[in-house]
Amino acid sequence: MKLDIIAQLVQMLKDAPELGAIEVRRGLFGFWSSVRVSKAGHGTGGGVSAGGQHYVVSAPPLSPPPTPAVAAAAPAGNPASAAPAVAPAPALVEIKSPMVGTFYKSPEPGAEPYVRVGSRVSSGQVVCIIEAMKIMNEIESEVSGVVKEVLADNTQPVEFGQPLFRVDPHG
Repeated sequence: MKLDIIAQLVQMLKDAPELGAIEVRRGLFGFWSSVRVSKAGHGTGGGVSAGGQHYVVSAPPLSPPPTPAVAAAAPAGNPASAAPAVAPAPALVEIKSPMVGTFYKSPEPGAEPYVRVGSRVSSGQVVCIIEAMKIMNEIESEVSGVVKEVLADNTQPVEFGQPLFRVDPHG
């Protein structure tokens, strides 16, 4: 996102005290960004209309989306020259943050993490803690499987919907 857009948003918040939140969204493949400003105490349901203006700012794509590789089709009568089939990668399930807060990988400083790469998790098992408004919220896995990736860093802020872990349900 460009710095001048962020500066405009900050100025908007200074000029209009009734505005209370900024939401930044990334679209498909993370190439599009949008910013939504909402009234204080009103969530981010649909932007803000103030003085007849609707404050939704969009940034242009950062780069074109990658083009998927297309396998060359083999001639119908010659199966020997067909390209070898590539086994599909296992579908990983993401465990996402249900709230904005601070990510903790263990129940207390110095303790072993709840899970790490290679850990087997079951549905309902605590995988981390997210602190929000001084309340420690245990986050449970909604899937059983093997943790393939830990995507959040300990003691770092996380956003609503941000992927925290990727789990292979077939592992």
